[in-house]
Amino acid sequence: MFNAQKPSLDELPSSAQLIRSTIIAGVSAVAILVTVVLPAEYGIDPTRIGGVLGLTEMGELKTQLAEEAEADRQMDQAAGEQSSLLNDVFGLFVGAAHAQDAETWRDETTFTLEPGDTAEWKLVMEEGQTAQYRMLVDGGRVNFDLHGHGGGESVTYEKGRGSAGDEGEIVAEFDGEHGWFWRNRDDAASTVTIQVRGEYAEFKDAS
Repeated sequence: MFNAQKPSLDELPSSAQLIRSTIIAGVSAVAILVTVVLPAEYGIDPTRIGGVLGLTEMGELKTQLAEEAEADRQMDQAAGEQSSLLNDVFGLFVGAAHAQDAETWRDETTFTLEPGDTAEWKLVMEEGQTAQYRMLVDGGRVNFDLHGHGGGESVTYEKGRGSAGDEGEIVAEFDGEHGWFWRNRDDAASTVTIQVRGEYAEFKDAS
């Protein structure tokens, strides 16, 4: 190994030289920050040198992209919150509608008629009482006879041929049973749903 020769005191930089070098380094760092870093990263160009070098445009583009990304994030967050709120509100409306529909119809029955099958359901009513109904037919069409009888009297309110559904009301002309007789004249099975509400004592299967 070789012994390195130690520098003499005259060869070492003086305190003034060290301070000057430190100041120069600091000024250079500030100059680079102002002329290069700020324009290139943030679009801030106080000296206009960044614009000449094309750095300001780069910084403005980066800033714009960052702002757009933040705006998109906020929009996505707001859209998610709005969607969640709308789903909650929609769920409340649907639930309320189902609850209201369940409360609206006092009684309901569903049955399936094969080709040639018949069924009969009646409301037990007093003279002058009124009942509303809705008939839904799924899978085909049926014939029906809406009539009433009791105390030796009978009446026909309505007849339907090839019906896919019906709704209306019954006003009892006398005390007795008032309702429907169905027959499936189609070649396929039909499912009938009848919903009723109003003034009556009983809704019963009279088949």
